[in-house]
Parts: sequence; C-alpha cells; structure tokens
Amino acid sequence: MGAQLSPGGGKITVATLQQLKRQHQPIVVLTGYDYPTAQALEQAGVDAILVGDSLGMVVLGYPDTLSVTMDDMLHHCKAVARGAPSRHLIGDMPFLSYQVSPAEAVRNAGRFLQEARMDAVKLEGGREVVPAVEAIVAAGIPVMGHLGLTPQSVRKLGGFKMQAKSPEAARRLVEDAIALEHAGCYAVVLEAIPDAVAELVTERLEIPTIGIGAGRGCDGQVLVAHDVLGLFQGFTPTFVRRYADLGAEMARAFGAYVADVRARRFPGSEHGYALRTEDRDALIDAARLAAGGD
Repeated sequence: MGAQLSPGGGKITVATLQQLKRQHQPIVVLTGYDYPTAQALEQAGVDAILVGDSLGMVVLGYPDTLSVTMDDMLHHCKAVARGAPSRHLIGDMPFLSYQVSPAEAVRNAGRFLQEARMDAVKLEGGREVVPAVEAIVAAGIPVMGHLGLTPQSVRKLGGFKMQAKSPEAARRLVEDAIALEHAGCYAVVLEAIPDAVAELVTERLEIPTIGIGAGRGCDGQVLVAHDVLGLFQGFTPTFVRRYADLGAEMARAFGAYVADVRARRFPGSEHGYALRTEDRDALIDAARLAAGGD
C-alpha cells in the first residue's frame, strides 16, 4: 500500500515520497482546490495534493495561470489543508511570486507554510530559478521543481504543447533537472515531454519525478482533478484519462431543478416547515396585527 495512510494515520512527508521512489512504489498526486475535494482526496488515499495555480483556469475561469495571485493561492490552500490534514500538501507559487528576487521568493514561500499550512511549495523553471530554490530551501522550506511545459511561461513557449522534442532541448532539460536537484529540490514535476526524456531524468535523479504527460517511466503521476472528473470544459489534454463526467451530471441536475421550480414541482410539502392548524392560524393573526391589518 506504500503511503496509503488512513485519514487518522501518520502524516505523509517529503521523506515518505523519497522512500517510495527508493522502493519503486508509484507516487500518486492529484490537484485540489477546496475543502470537499480535499476530503475526497484524503479518503481516496492519494499520497500528495498539489494546490496548483491551474485553479486560475479550472476554478476561476482565466485563459491561463498568469492572473493568479498569492491571495488566490493562499485562500485555496487553506481550504485544502483543512480537508486533508494527513496528505502531503504542496502550494504552487504563482507568477511573479518568486522571480523578482530570492528574498521575495522566501517571503512568499514562507506564507504557504505559515498561513496556509502547506508542507512544501512548487515553482517552475530550471537553472534560472536555482537562486530562488536555494534561498527557499535554506529557509527550511521544501521545494518541488517543475520542468517541461511550464504554464507560467506559456507566452514564451508559444502555447500548451510538448517540450524537449529536439536533442538540444532534451539535453537542456536533463541539465536543468540535475541543477534543481543540486539546489535542494526534493522532487520535480515533468510536464508534456517525451517518455524517453522523462525516463532519462528519472534514472539520473535521486529525487522523485512526478509526471504529467511524461509517460510511465516517472516515479509518480499527477493530473488536474477537474480533468479527471470531467468538470473542465475548456480542453482536454491528450495525456488525461477522464474517470467521470461530473460536468454533464451537474448540468443535468441543475436542469432538473430549473424544470421542477418552473413547473411548481419543487418545493413540495415535505420541503417546508408545517405548523398545526391552530398554531398556523394564531401565527397568521399575530402577523396581521403586527402589520396593522384587521
């Protein structure tokens, strides 16, 4: 069962995830953004929950993740922390929260732990973010890296598409992964890269690799919960497996409610607070007197 702890069991930590890699046990990660989802993820037995800045797209309706703020992230992280206390919780550092300076990166990373009760933070980038990673780690804050398709750089990358397709790009990604490990990252997400490249990185690193569109060779897998549940209608990446179609089910349920209200089928007598006849008459009389009626 690996790290499949019961809700009342021990806390899943950085050490737990690294032990799973050494034991060749798959690490299971899903995103979560609110209290009820976090409760379901805890009950399902995931190893870690990433409160991703993907909430900008799947929860807040932005076209990308660039508009997500620290306040947005902290708000959702707090809700997840209340719902899944025994999972390993990772807060995604939003755009411009760590790029300005290492000192600002440390201050913002610290807020995820101090205010939102996260266990770690995640940030995007390779060698260019090493100074920020080193400063955050030196402050005692675990850092997860993120390479490949990095959504905060989507304008620079020219869209949401596969990365590291050329030999030179693959070499740079491997070098970036090694640099992140040396800087102190405890794990790294590999997104939308060829399977062979992800396998090479996984073999070269002692820290866990968490894949999303990076094949079966990674130490673990992560997906966006709204993609898994069929709640996000914008687009479905090729690497997603949909396990439910809750979006359609929500629309059906809401439509049934609309129809029932308009046809006066809801509410029924069973949905109200009925009084005995004498109590009802007395209440109506009192209300009339209060309103100045006869």
